[in-house]
Amino acid sequence: MHMSDEKEIAAPRETVYAALLDPEMLKACVPGAQEVSGNPQDGYEAVVTQKVGPVKATFKGQVTMSDMVENEKLTIAGEGKGGAAGFAKGGAQVTLSDTEAGGTLLAYEVDAKVGGKLAQLGSRLIDGFAKKMADQFFSNLQQQIEGPAEEGADGADEAPEIGKKGWFGLRKGKA
Repeated sequence: MHMSDEKEIAAPRETVYAALLDPEMLKACVPGAQEVSGNPQDGYEAVVTQKVGPVKATFKGQVTMSDMVENEKLTIAGEGKGGAAGFAKGGAQVTLSDTEAGGTLLAYEVDAKVGGKLAQLGSRLIDGFAKKMADQFFSNLQQQIEGPAEEGADGADEAPEIGKKGWFGLRKGKA
């Protein structure tokens, strides 16, 4: 299964790139993550619990980073085994570029595969779940970096403050 999308994040590329490599940030962004440890050079170990349709499983696996060009792009690849539920593996190619508003456009292409009981659930359910997981991860990343949206602000005319309560406590203009 293949999908792609993009998110505009109100933070400089350096901040977004660093967030993608931080194990604590990954733990905060991966839906169902219980543990994430490691580093970009050696890879990460992860424990993630998810429910897909009627199947709930805890996946233990590895995540590796490759094709890393600082502040521009990287490839994330992961594989997890969920016991009797089966396995899941996939990858994402992430590219970062500047936006006119001074933020970062994060574009991603994701490929995912499953096997075992999960594969028996049917491609429509699995495809929908995989898309939801990818969207949720990148939305969580955006929220962690930018902080929660301000109440009552329409956000149409001005860029949101970076990190009101977000990552590194950054504020607009203090990158």
